[in-house]
Amino acid sequence: MVLGPKYQDEEGSVPLEFLRGRGAGVDVVGLEKGVLKGLHGRAAIEVEKTFDEADPADYDAMVLPGGRGPAHLRKNAEAVDFVKRFGETGKTIAAICHGPQMLASAGLLEGRTITGYRKIKGEMVEAGADFRDGPVIVDANLITSRDPGDLPQFTAALEKALSDVHPS
Repeated sequence: MVLGPKYQDEEGSVPLEFLRGRGAGVDVVGLEKGVLKGLHGRAAIEVEKTFDEADPADYDAMVLPGGRGPAHLRKNAEAVDFVKRFGETGKTIAAICHGPQMLASAGLLEGRTITGYRKIKGEMVEAGADFRDGPVIVDANLITSRDPGDLPQFTAALEKALSDVHPS
């Protein structure tokens, strides 16, 4: 999971708990190690690795929570480069709410069909995406959702993508 300051609480905590609850090994990667509190103070998640310590090749999927986290992270070249390198692997990327902003900054949206928080639509279209409204849009390896209300569909799509990688 790639986590930035002021992430949307449930968009960080729900996928993290969902994945860990199913036995997935999840590293939380961010600008610096330590506990990050959610935008509304309802979640506190520990960043375990910095971008220079994490290798995209080590992961099966990436989760990009929304809130204000992506706006902070996209100002950091290491964070954008990490997302870009991960995107180049072709592995699953799941981005919710403002999460697709990181994908735009990494140049990963050209020709992709996505959704996200409605206020980022213009920016996503400028980045080359076909932006649609829906609780979850799956375009090959890319999973996107609009907001915390879509978390059930978001986590279900993430689970399906990962079960394709690791069938039980």
